[in-house]
Amino acid sequence: MSAGLLLSVILGYFILLVVISWLTSKKADNSAFFLGNRKSPWYVVAFGMIGASLSGVTFISVPGWVGNSQFSYMQMVLGYLVGYFVIANVLMPMYYKLNLTSIYTYLESRFGKVSYKTGASFFLISRIIGASFRLFLVASVLQLIVFDAWEIPFFVTVLVTIALIWLYTFRGGIKTIIWTDTLQTFSMLLAVIVSVVLISRQLDLDFKSMIGTIRESEYSRIWFFDDWKSQYHFVKQFLGGVFIAIVMTGLDQDMMQKNLSCRNIKDARKNMYWMSIALVPVNLIFLSLGALLFIYSTRIQIDIPESTDMLFPVIATGGTLGYAVAILFIIGLVAAAYSSADSALTSLTTSFTIDILDGKKMEEVKLKKTRFQVHIFISFILLLVILLFRTINDENVISAIFRVAGYTYGPLLGMYTFGLFHSAKVKDNYVPFITVLSPILTFFINRYSTELLWGYNFGFELLLVNGLITYLGLWMIVKK
Repeated sequence: MSAGLLLSVILGYFILLVVISWLTSKKADNSAFFLGNRKSPWYVVAFGMIGASLSGVTFISVPGWVGNSQFSYMQMVLGYLVGYFVIANVLMPMYYKLNLTSIYTYLESRFGKVSYKTGASFFLISRIIGASFRLFLVASVLQLIVFDAWEIPFFVTVLVTIALIWLYTFRGGIKTIIWTDTLQTFSMLLAVIVSVVLISRQLDLDFKSMIGTIRESEYSRIWFFDDWKSQYHFVKQFLGGVFIAIVMTGLDQDMMQKNLSCRNIKDARKNMYWMSIALVPVNLIFLSLGALLFIYSTRIQIDIPESTDMLFPVIATGGTLGYAVAILFIIGLVAAAYSSADSALTSLTTSFTIDILDGKKMEEVKLKKTRFQVHIFISFILLLVILLFRTINDENVISAIFRVAGYTYGPLLGMYTFGLFHSAKVKDNYVPFITVLSPILTFFINRYSTELLWGYNFGFELLLVNGLITYLGLWMIVKK
């Protein structure tokens, strides 16, 4: 399939996003940018959050991950359900009660200004790294299947991608994203479902035989109870899923900003419940696609790429499945990229403006000018981190994201857990030292765990270790 046709599909999709942005950003003020004037319909938010939760990582990396980890990811997905229940019934009621724009404002009232700035800074680091990972993956695929044919440098590909996202988010902010996420979620799900159907047809499988083929394959194992040292053990994956959901959704300004745009806490809870339930079958479909891709590649004797993240792109655009799959793949890929990156850019702008620059104290005109400048600054930072990540990445992107989350979100987990379940005050000025020391200690615990803990290998439960160290550290600086 020609690179020109694929580029035309991308431009057409982007024009549609710009039209939605234009319609939703009319008369948009700061309140619309940050919270959508708190008028977002909960069912629209819930559907859009499915795409934001999945992102380009799920669209590409989860199917590729099946080759190494089989269906073990479903153990984490079940843990997500528990995490989302905690968010809906513990965190969100507190955010609505305090009428927050940035969720990290809570830390100021609970611990003090230094803790507040520290928590917001950890979010900024976490989300910049996470958003950069996701955009890196998508930009790499676009480079491979479109821009390499025209000898366009990777730097230019990334620059154009970020510039397009900035263009349709800088005015409407979260008010625009609520609606563009809906389109992006629909496009992503359509692409993966059609891909599953067409690959099954190529394998001469109807729905029942497709299920049977996947079940009997070497890729379909879900439950891992036999080796407690393995990173895929059920307890590790399940607990990792619980706390990853809590920190990467409940303690993340990006995801919570959408929930806070709902009319009230009742609607926000509906959004969280329905979104969490929908993620179970959706992730199962993505894993099924991964199994079918490996089975299909064996059938037609396609070499598995060294980076299995590239398996879906190679097959989808290779011509064996027809133009329809290639076009839908590109649409789904771009939708997946934009659904996570646009909200990340908006939430980073919100947090930096409100939390770091004290935007809540600014007048309306100055606040608007400041957030516009911050929007540009954050875009530039994302560009630099993506280029840096390209030089050092040596593992599946989804694995890298969860591993980094264990280090950067752990201090937030410890701070919020201590703040919610204890009334003690801490020495505010010492909090940054605790939160920086915690990831460092966690790193060394992880590195030497096999020697010190009888061969034990940490998986995503490393987040719990990090959070526990922060929690204990805060106990050590309690005011008497």
